[in-house]
Amino acid sequence: MGVFSRYHRFREAGEQANVNNVARFGEPHHSLFTSTKFWSLHHDIDILDEREQMVYHAKSKFFSLHDKTDLTDASGQQVAHMERKFFSLHQRHFVTMADGMKFELSNELFHIIKDITNIEGLGWQLRGNILGLNFELYDGNGGIIAVIGQKMLSLHDKYCVDIYRPEDEKTVAAILVTLQHMIRDRQAVSSSSFSSSSSASS
Repeated sequence: MGVFSRYHRFREAGEQANVNNVARFGEPHHSLFTSTKFWSLHHDIDILDEREQMVYHAKSKFFSLHDKTDLTDASGQQVAHMERKFFSLHQRHFVTMADGMKFELSNELFHIIKDITNIEGLGWQLRGNILGLNFELYDGNGGIIAVIGQKMLSLHDKYCVDIYRPEDEKTVAAILVTLQHMIRDRQAVSSSSFSSSSSASS
């Protein structure tokens, strides 16, 4: 399904790149795949290559209001640190790379179908499709950097990312992990709102 789906761009490691991504952007340089450890209290995320070898690992602090998360490479070296701004209408997250580069992810409000996340400090933009579970990462000139696809109905919260600029891989990995946290937070808020509405109406 990952190869031929028109709307859902997710694919498993070992499958060919999605035909729609190839048609629009060409063959990606390489791809990475994530899997969240379902029973982990720390929200562990493994990021794997095409051979399903771990490239990066993300771990969040348990019960952290600021959702503090560290991204390391396969050897355990620090790649990035991510934190959420606790009170923010724009669902803002801060990222500090190991080399000192800093940037912020901030959602634009009032988009019904499309999700737009500005990456301040880089001039990049993450454009998402909530229904299709697809996200495209562009630079300030509109050039494609990566395409992210989320697997539907997965207990392990799986994502794949086709990378078109290999020199930005570590930054893309940090953005990918942050995106997963942002989506998880939004789902938690939606579930809480639905539960409150159901309780009020019963």
